[in-house]
Amino acid sequence: MNIALFEDDGYRRLLPLTWLRPAFELRCGRDRLIDKVRSHVRGRLARTFVRAPLTDVVAERCPLEQAEPGADWCLLNARALVSGDIAPPPPGCAWRYNGELVACSVAAAELNQLTPAILLDPAALGEWATRLRPAPLPAVVRLLEYPWDLVLANAGELRRQCRNGGEHEGEIYPGAHLVHADQIHLGRGARIKPGAVLDAEDGPVYIERDVLIEASAVIQGPGYIGPGSIVRTGATLRPGTTVGPMCRVAGEISGCIFQGYANKQHEGYLGHSFVAEWVNIGAGTITSDLKNTYGTIRVSLNGVGVETGQCFIGSFIGDHSKTGIGTILPTGCVIGVASHVFATSAVPKFVPSFAWLTDAGMTEYRVDKAVHIARTVMGRRDVTLSPAEQRLLEDVAGAARAVEAAGWR
Repeated sequence: MNIALFEDDGYRRLLPLTWLRPAFELRCGRDRLIDKVRSHVRGRLARTFVRAPLTDVVAERCPLEQAEPGADWCLLNARALVSGDIAPPPPGCAWRYNGELVACSVAAAELNQLTPAILLDPAALGEWATRLRPAPLPAVVRLLEYPWDLVLANAGELRRQCRNGGEHEGEIYPGAHLVHADQIHLGRGARIKPGAVLDAEDGPVYIERDVLIEASAVIQGPGYIGPGSIVRTGATLRPGTTVGPMCRVAGEISGCIFQGYANKQHEGYLGHSFVAEWVNIGAGTITSDLKNTYGTIRVSLNGVGVETGQCFIGSFIGDHSKTGIGTILPTGCVIGVASHVFATSAVPKFVPSFAWLTDAGMTEYRVDKAVHIARTVMGRRDVTLSPAEQRLLEDVAGAARAVEAAGWR
């Protein structure tokens, strides 16, 4: 069986996190959704159907396997979170969730009838899928609908993926404390400095290779720190937190996901939030993740309010965005791609992409400057902004202006 991942119109409900990546590159637990597919779905991941502007960057970042000649294909939604081993649906059958296509198995000739345009059009996809027989959706498969679904699922994924601890290949300095060391994994080259506490009493802690945990930092499980990341002195990482590769984090962080390559180097609370790549969170930036009324939180997606039904929701910060010193982000705040938030007074619930926000108001941020800053910031981590990534960033500047129009009013 071959596997093809496809984007559908649901990517819009995951913006701004999906402006610069397909949903299958989003992180939850220890890894990305595409990594879970490779680990748990029986077959060869050999094809993707994504939005045209993403085609080149996906080809760079997501190498595929050679398709098995003559084999059937499992068409799997890019928003699928797979948390256990499964076989694809039987031939001619489909899994659905709330009426949306999760996966189906078809012959190669049927798959070749499809294009990204068809798959991204709910009506066209629905018409094509009418020929498929329903099959029960496995309990270990769910379809992500909103950005907060990733945050809500994170602690469970960490418990599932990090439960096999006990390997300590890194260096543990005298004075460091490992609570329930058998539930803690330390990768090769990791260093745990004096006074640091890794507490796995209530969930596993997984520290990847070449991670530095500085003195007096506290990590409470379940938690994950990705390769090459640094947890600064005195930081407190509370349960349910994932820090992706090459991040620098400090302050108090609770129930959050860092996609990777992001900075939060200073004091300030970040709770129940998702931080995309190449974000810099300024010193003293604080997120609210609980209303004074203890009521459910409304999040403004693309400038339009959506009820979450949840009491703890923080912020969702798009790639390449920055906050200034002392910024206070309201409950359920959304910041788009390549935005700069330097307001010391009230920050709105939604800041659109390529916005420059100060106490004087909000103006458009120049795309050429955004590209220049992106190239500079990425270079500090020895990463090069590829021509494909630059074209995508420039394309998003125009596309986001239309999709997020409500945020500019």
